[in-house]
Amino acid sequence: MAKILIVDDEASIRRTLRDILEYEKYQVEECKDGMECLVKLKKEKYDVVIMDIKMPKMDGIEALERIQMIAGDTPVIMISGHANIDSAVDAVKKGAFDFISKPPDLNRMLITIRNAMDKSSLVTEKKVLQRRMAKSKTQEIIGESEPIQVIKQTIDRVAPTEARVLITGRNGTGKELVARWIHEKSNRSENPIIEVNCAAIPSELIESELFGHEKGAFTSAVKQRIGKFEQANGGTLFLDEIGDMSLSAQAKVLRALQENRITRVGGEKSIAVNVRVIAATNKDLRKEIRAGKFREDLYHRLAVIIIQVPTLNERKEDIPLLVDHFNGHICQEYGIGKKKFHKDALKTLQEVDWSGNIRELRNVVERLIILSSDTVAKADVLNYVVPSSRNKGNIPFPNIFEKFENADELNDFINEAYLKYKSEARV
Repeated sequence: MAKILIVDDEASIRRTLRDILEYEKYQVEECKDGMECLVKLKKEKYDVVIMDIKMPKMDGIEALERIQMIAGDTPVIMISGHANIDSAVDAVKKGAFDFISKPPDLNRMLITIRNAMDKSSLVTEKKVLQRRMAKSKTQEIIGESEPIQVIKQTIDRVAPTEARVLITGRNGTGKELVARWIHEKSNRSENPIIEVNCAAIPSELIESELFGHEKGAFTSAVKQRIGKFEQANGGTLFLDEIGDMSLSAQAKVLRALQENRITRVGGEKSIAVNVRVIAATNKDLRKEIRAGKFREDLYHRLAVIIIQVPTLNERKEDIPLLVDHFNGHICQEYGIGKKKFHKDALKTLQEVDWSGNIRELRNVVERLIILSSDTVAKADVLNYVVPSSRNKGNIPFPNIFEKFENADELNDFINEAYLKYKSEARV
């Protein structure tokens, strides 16, 4: 059932619209001002918002601009008892799906709602297809530093073989991207690469996830399940964070690698599988072996080829290339022109101690794009990069983030800054 949110400071209007829409089998919620509307949209998804323009605390136009930031795919139908051409044009320019005068014509209102929902479903379908296409195309490994050149050369030599690969490195360094490129350049690239995050699956469920199960194998096994090994048959199985896998699951993975056969949980039939396994971990598996937490025989099965992915601090000469790459993608996502990063800003970014690696750098680039003007200067970096306690450059960051008590306050600050930027860009 489609959900509609009515936003109007007049209770009689809300009640009338609610009665009509509920009669038409819509699920309806209501609120009395723009601020309350934003709170609801942050917590829930609605198919359509119907909103008055003249309201206390925050009027409909300002609320509309903020909705574009936090729920841009939600169609907003503006209504007003003080309608004129200028206000209607302004509302549509700022993202409203349509503008209807009060009292609204019932037939036009219902048709507009249906049209808005049709558009919303098309936008959602388009985004799903875009995400699928993005996933089907492996992102380039950005960088020209010596460690990255070694990794690229290793991938070129290893990918066409059937050798198993163990990828090691800290969180946020790009281990998954390396695994995807090994698959992309392999003879199995026409078949799927199936990913399993071993750290995200409870130990009691990992065997079912990997090998599948038969109906009735355990209480919640109401139907047969095909495991990741079978799904990856003919392709590649990427076992991410394998250092977090339980010892019992490790034993069964070892057997599967030795025999190229698996047995579903609760089953008796042995199933042949043709899978290339690539594993990754942020742990030192040799230490884990000494501690009795990882099987040595499995380690030697997996670590035919070992690729160590460097931290960002070990490849700082790649930072300008990475910044340019993130800059283009992020600005495209926001629908704004690509920002220019001053050379002093790039130099300052190279002096930061990146404990979060590439993932942290991308977040910082996004923050700088939102909060800076058309050119990102050194001062912006000094203001908006959260300093590390292990800052090697001893850069005197003022750390403006100390004034925020929690993540919500910081998020509101960033939203306000982005809204201001968009408003200035239109002038």
